[in-house]
Amino acid sequence: MPSNKWTREELIIAFNLYCKIPFGKIHIHNPEIISLAKILGRTPSAVSWKLANLASLDPSLKKRNIAGAPHGSKLDAEVWNGFVGDWDRLAFESEKLLAQRVGKQIEEVSEVDLFDLPKAGKEREAIVRVRVNQSFFRKSVLAAYNFQCCITGLEIPELLNASHIIPWSKDEENRVNPRNGLCLNAIHDRAFDRGLMTITPEFTVKISKSVKTGRTSNALQDFLLRFDGLEINKPARFLPDPKFLKYHNRNVFRA
Repeated sequence: MPSNKWTREELIIAFNLYCKIPFGKIHIHNPEIISLAKILGRTPSAVSWKLANLASLDPSLKKRNIAGAPHGSKLDAEVWNGFVGDWDRLAFESEKLLAQRVGKQIEEVSEVDLFDLPKAGKEREAIVRVRVNQSFFRKSVLAAYNFQCCITGLEIPELLNASHIIPWSKDEENRVNPRNGLCLNAIHDRAFDRGLMTITPEFTVKISKSVKTGRTSNALQDFLLRFDGLEINKPARFLPDPKFLKYHNRNVFRA
């Protein structure tokens, strides 16, 4: 059994789970917390409390006057700041550490698509890293929004996407940053990606004039126009960074 003091490795694995489960499901009866407790050789109560310690460092929760659990450690803050400062590296490291703990391949633990992967070598490693981090990003963003589209409230995971605000190809540093993500249904994800819709830094939906001009169908009204000007459902954590939204407004959106 480990000592009561958490190691850096354990905290990185715990932070991985913190990102992937909705804030409201941090409790001792959550099967994912129970599973991680077994992996770490700790009690569900200890894991749940540690996730609550991490929550106390979350600025999005602080803005909502949610304090999290007190008396976190200096190492908690170091791990939190490590992720925020380098999401790409720490996300992958957390998945790798978890895979080592359970004795499985990282591809299996991260549930990544193995289709068309090279058999071995640096090319395979590079592709696996990208897919592992893409999987981490998707799970983190969807969990932040409690697996609901931030515009419509749709809650069918198969129809939800973790949409990058600044496109994947434009900002390597924030590719895995959950604050560069929105949970959108497939239609609004496509509209957002193509610049037909944006979210303002004030978190309201804005529909492009190119969509409105000369079109009056019921489908257009139902799927897009009726949301124009409405505020999105904000996530419990990892609130979209306004500077990312400004980028999308200026560089992707077809005003």
